[in-house]
Amino acid sequence: RAEELRGSSRSSSSTLVDNGLRPESIGLPDPDIARTPLPLQQPTMAPHTPSHRPRKKRTGNASSSNGTTTLDATSKMERPSFPLAAFFWPAKSHPSSWVLLPAILMTTFLFRWTVSMWPYSGYAKPPMHGDFEAQRHWMELTVNLPTTHWYFHNLEWWGLDYPPLTAYHSWILGQLGSWLDPNWFALYLSRGLDDDGLKVFMRASVVLSEYVVYVPAAVLCVRQLARLHNINTWESSIALCAILMQPATILIDHGHFQYNTVMLGFMLATVASMLAGKPMWSCFFFVATLGFKQMGLFYAPAVAAYLAGICISPRLNVLRFLGIAVVTVASFAILFLPLIAGTAFDVYRGVALPTDAKTPPLMSILPWNITESRWYYPYLVQLMQAIHRIFPFARGLFEDKVANIWCAVHSSGVYKLNRYDSTFLSRAALGLTLASIAPPCFLLFVKPRKEALPYVLSATAWGFFLCSYQVHEKNVLLPLLPMTLLLAMQDGMNSANRAWIGYAIVVGCWTMFPLLVRDGLRIPYFVLTGLWAWLMGLPPFGTSTLSTPAEEGGLSLVSKAIHLATYLGMVGWHIVEATLPPPEDKPDLWVVANVCLGCAGFGLCYLWCLWKTLATSGVLYDVGIWKKNNAVGEKKNQ
Repeated sequence: RAEELRGSSRSSSSTLVDNGLRPESIGLPDPDIARTPLPLQQPTMAPHTPSHRPRKKRTGNASSSNGTTTLDATSKMERPSFPLAAFFWPAKSHPSSWVLLPAILMTTFLFRWTVSMWPYSGYAKPPMHGDFEAQRHWMELTVNLPTTHWYFHNLEWWGLDYPPLTAYHSWILGQLGSWLDPNWFALYLSRGLDDDGLKVFMRASVVLSEYVVYVPAAVLCVRQLARLHNINTWESSIALCAILMQPATILIDHGHFQYNTVMLGFMLATVASMLAGKPMWSCFFFVATLGFKQMGLFYAPAVAAYLAGICISPRLNVLRFLGIAVVTVASFAILFLPLIAGTAFDVYRGVALPTDAKTPPLMSILPWNITESRWYYPYLVQLMQAIHRIFPFARGLFEDKVANIWCAVHSSGVYKLNRYDSTFLSRAALGLTLASIAPPCFLLFVKPRKEALPYVLSATAWGFFLCSYQVHEKNVLLPLLPMTLLLAMQDGMNSANRAWIGYAIVVGCWTMFPLLVRDGLRIPYFVLTGLWAWLMGLPPFGTSTLSTPAEEGGLSLVSKAIHLATYLGMVGWHIVEATLPPPEDKPDLWVVANVCLGCAGFGLCYLWCLWKTLATSGVLYDVGIWKKNNAVGEKKNQ
């Protein structure tokens, strides 16, 4: 029956065609089409458009080297470029952050606790007992004195001269320590105490503070850099270990004794927030950085330049600018809120200021006259006194012997600066500091690229360290932090970049040697600095950074000569310092030599960071100085 119907249809179609008509013209189906089986149609759906950009995923296995591996010319197989990469080599094929991260944290903890067993600043050295006593005393006074007395208490015995977040941190630790042993922080009776239990508590408080703030921030920051540069888990784990093993920070916080890693941890959280595209959180964390130690101002111009730059590039974003401004103001309000609340409580109780308290000098520069009858007078006095303590311009241009321009010029006898008053010197320092930080900050403002951020932070911090007012040797930790972060970036561990980063860290530790010797930390200095240099393949314990040809990403001949001369100078200085006493009429001769060579080395680090900022920002491409097709030549110019 079906065959008859098909035959009838073909016959009808033939008749119509013979009469000049097509079947489809009168509504009948075309028999040729009818004979062709139609494909089965699938229902179609509109493509799904995600509401947000998917997060860039990292690969676990290392398929391309970030400078951690080299190709053996004989066997044509990969091998680790430096000893630290060799330690991680067994995990290269199957890296897991769940295994690597705990191993890194436990290893770095052991090094920190080992250093903490050595003496500290001021150990058995009356009358002032050093920084250990300063930190302990701040816990003593915040626990026992009213809030209104914190910034007015005796400045002659380690008066509190850090921002409020340090005071709150001291109060928390003091409360915990008083619960364990009230004698540790008994008012006026515990000065110079060096009880064994107290030493264990204080050392443990540094480790606890670091692992609560600094270590998580470092992990997050390295992961953000790994996502930005598409770096695998194995290589980012090596970079994280190198960052946490950085000897300068360990020697100062766990040897000399301070809590710098809390401030540095907040700064790492600031950088991580910027890299993650969360500018509001970066404002909050940077206010915390400034609120813990005022030395965080070393980073302030770079942070401000980046945040301002993303408000105008690639287009004007007024809402973002307003959000940044509101969050910053609110963060400062939160920072000072406990101090204001404590002042209000003391006013309510009728607690008077100390009898020897003087009106803060900053009160005299206010444009209106304020009497004690005003309800806001106690709160304004507390704010002005805190600011006066935090920024002590009367202390001098520099403290002790620090490897910056001012100390090098003055101590070497090239030009004596004590002929000028402090006002002129502070203005000169301000002018030179602005001149040094303006170029990198301007580049970041014009081209707010995440890739350039660590370089600008490094260059800005170096500019402050070399040129600013009231600098001491421990401030070198600030430029070393962003420089160490460079290890976690694209090509951060290739021979040239590793050489410059390691150069800055080794020279930084070396310039702190006179301070560490006074604290009895000579052996930890040699062990930690030498171990880190060996792990990273740096002179004088490794030669990989000097043996790599420039054509393969190594240093140029000029840079190799500079590095080699500096390392030989440091080794020679140690030999002379250990064997020959200085002349009687020049007792600081070896220290002055340390200052001058260190200042020259830091100046080179600043110039290198400035050059890398230029190369990373893309300005050289825009002005035609550097052709994009010749960008590979950057490795030859390290």
